[in-house]
Amino acid sequence: MGEIVDLYDLAGTVVGQAPRSRVRAQNLRHAATGVLVRNGRGDIFVHRRTDTKDVYPGMYDVAAGGVITAGEHPDAAAAREAEEELGVHGVPLHRLGVAHYADAHTDYVAFLYETVYDGPIRLQPEEVAWGDWLPPQEVLAWLDDPARPFVPDTSSLLRAHLERLAR
Repeated sequence: MGEIVDLYDLAGTVVGQAPRSRVRAQNLRHAATGVLVRNGRGDIFVHRRTDTKDVYPGMYDVAAGGVITAGEHPDAAAAREAEEELGVHGVPLHRLGVAHYADAHTDYVAFLYETVYDGPIRLQPEEVAWGDWLPPQEVLAWLDDPARPFVPDTSSLLRAHLERLAR
C-alpha cells in the first residue's frame, strides 16, 4: 500500500488517511513541512531538487521539508526532513507559522520552520542535487530570476519572511 498520509481540511484538522500515491495522483490536501536553514552569518541554504522528485523536479528551493506521515507530529516531521535532506540536526526549530498552499500539483497545510545551523551540510543524493549558502538579498534576486526556477510553494509561503531577512 505504501506510505500512509493524513488528509486535512482547510482548518488544519485531520479528516482521514490515504496512501501517498493516491494523495499525489488525486492532489488530496495533506500536510507538509518546510524548514528554512540559516547559518550564523544570516545566509540561507538554497538547494536544487533532483530531477527525479515527484513534485517540482529540478527546481530550486529555500526550504528542506516534505510530507508528514500519518500520525506524525509536524515538529518531528520537520526535524526528520531537515536531517534527512541536509544533515541538519541538534538545533532547535522555531515555528514560523502554518499556512495553506494549493496548485495543480499539490495541496497542503504547510508547517513552516526556521533554524540556525553552522554544522556540516550533508545532501541526500536522492532528493538534493546541489546546495549552497546565499545572503538573503541574493536569494530574493534568485527568486525573481527566470533562469533559476524555484518551487512555487515555499517561494510563495516564505517570501515575506525572506524579505524581512533581507532588510
